[in-house]
Amino acid sequence: MISLNILDYSPIDEGSNAREALFQTTELAKKADKLGYSRFWVSEHHQMLSLAGSNPEMLMMHLAASTERIRIGSGGVMLPHYSSYKVAENFRMLEALYPNRIDLGLGRAPGANSLVTYALNEEKSRPLPYEQQVVDLKSFLTDEFSEDHRFNELTATPVIDTKPEMWILGAGGGSARIAAENGTAFTFAHFINPFGDGLTAVKHYRENFKPSSLFEEPKVMIGVFAVVAETNEEAEEIAKAFDLWLLKAESLQTPTSYPSIQTAMDYQYSPHEIERISRNRNRVLVGDAKKVKNQIEKLAQLYGTNEITILPNISGAHNRIKSIELLAEAYNLSNQ
Repeated sequence: MISLNILDYSPIDEGSNAREALFQTTELAKKADKLGYSRFWVSEHHQMLSLAGSNPEMLMMHLAASTERIRIGSGGVMLPHYSSYKVAENFRMLEALYPNRIDLGLGRAPGANSLVTYALNEEKSRPLPYEQQVVDLKSFLTDEFSEDHRFNELTATPVIDTKPEMWILGAGGGSARIAAENGTAFTFAHFINPFGDGLTAVKHYRENFKPSSLFEEPKVMIGVFAVVAETNEEAEEIAKAFDLWLLKAESLQTPTSYPSIQTAMDYQYSPHEIERISRNRNRVLVGDAKKVKNQIEKLAQLYGTNEITILPNISGAHNRIKSIELLAEAYNLSNQ
């Protein structure tokens, strides 16, 4: 049985603003909660003016309070910018308030350009290796330190009797190795790297997984962009705006809003851009609910997992809501 999850970027539609985008994320989470989705994660992006999701922990607090059942998570916290101790305390606080509903997804990408990275880390004399930060964070969350750990006399508060689920996010083998060594769950970003590295990464993770107090067995999730509509033709039309947004995001251009379908249809594409869009279609599932469900089933079988996260990063709040409604109906999530 497939467990369906959502990762939302809080896109700011043309003619809208960041406040409205965050309201729409809240409405999407509430709808996902009622429809039977398992997890709802939010992202961390900086200097991407078309996205409002820059601070997952604070948004998670609001979303957890606005929902009843669904797990709320980060997809993810970009750990190199932060103190592992502070991240541990943030997520212990969330877990204390919403026990057994919090997911801590970690990433190593900057989520921004080099200037943003500098602004977030200006006061740091020397950055720690990501691998060490993950070990530190796991130690704070589990209260399990090696005897010679430099922080073994510290406790992350509040002290609680449950733990948030800890996930390593990645698009290659390095993140899979770190997840396996630390006994965390692993989510592979098929929406970033759909060209074969995922199978190798997931295989390495499973074969080298070390059981921990977080997870006794390896746990894999796959993330993929998805555009679902009533018909294949409508989905293709909606996907045009996604194609343009991804094209601009890849080239590090920073439009102030997510393009509308009409803007995408009016855009004059160069031959190189058309070629790039064609290649990017490997990162997204497009179609009616039946077609996308079939694609999800194939993806789950390919990676040997039942955890699939969709990113309905499309133009128009009504289209995002409709997209997750159609997929939930196809999977009969409310009766699972």
